[in-house]
Amino acid sequence: MKVVLTQDVPKLGEIGTIQDVKDGFARNYLIPQGLARIATPGMIKQVEERQEAERRRIAQLEEEMRDLAAQIDGIRLEIHARVGEQGRLFGSVTAADIAERLSEITGQEIDRRKVELEAPIREVGEFKVPVRLVGRLVPEITVAVFDPAAPLIAASLADEDEEDDDDYDMEVEDIEAETEELDDDELIEAAEDADEADDDTA
Repeated sequence: MKVVLTQDVPKLGEIGTIQDVKDGFARNYLIPQGLARIATPGMIKQVEERQEAERRRIAQLEEEMRDLAAQIDGIRLEIHARVGEQGRLFGSVTAADIAERLSEITGQEIDRRKVELEAPIREVGEFKVPVRLVGRLVPEITVAVFDPAAPLIAASLADEDEEDDDDYDMEVEDIEAETEELDDDELIEAAEDADEADDDTA
C-alpha cells in the first residue's frame, strides 16, 4: 500500500514523502497513529510536484553556495580553550561555537545546525567536522582545539625543574669542596661523630 507520511517516521521516511508499506503496517499502525494517509492519485501527484519543486530549489542553492563550500573546504579552524588535567577542557566546544567562528572567517552566516558535530568537543586535539551547507555540498573542516597558555606553563615548569637541578648540583659541589679540604684524620673524626649522632637518635 502506498501512503503519504504526515510526520517523520524513523527508518521509514520524512514527512511529505510517499512510501510503499505493507497493508497491515499502514492500517494497524501508521494511519491510526496519525503518521500517514492513504496515497490517492491526486495526493501522489501533489507530492511529486512538491518534490520536483524542492529539487529545483536545492539545485539553485547548491549553485549559490558553491563558492562558500570551496572557501571553507579543508580550512583549519583554531579554537582557544582553557585546559585542565589530562587535556580535558573547562567546558566544551559546540556546533554553535564552530558556526560562529566560520561566520567570522567567511563573512557569511553559518547556521549551527549545518555543523555536523556528533557530540561537543571536550578535549584538546584536531577533529574533522563536516558542514552540510545544502544538498550535496558538504565541505569538511579541521577544528583544532588547544590552550594557548599551555606551552608557557610547560616552559615555566621546565625552568623550575632546571633551577632545582642547578641548586642540587651546587649543593653537591659545596659538599665535595668541603670534603677535599679535610685531611684523613678529620674525615675519620667526622664519620665517628656522625655514627654517634645516629646512635643517640636511635
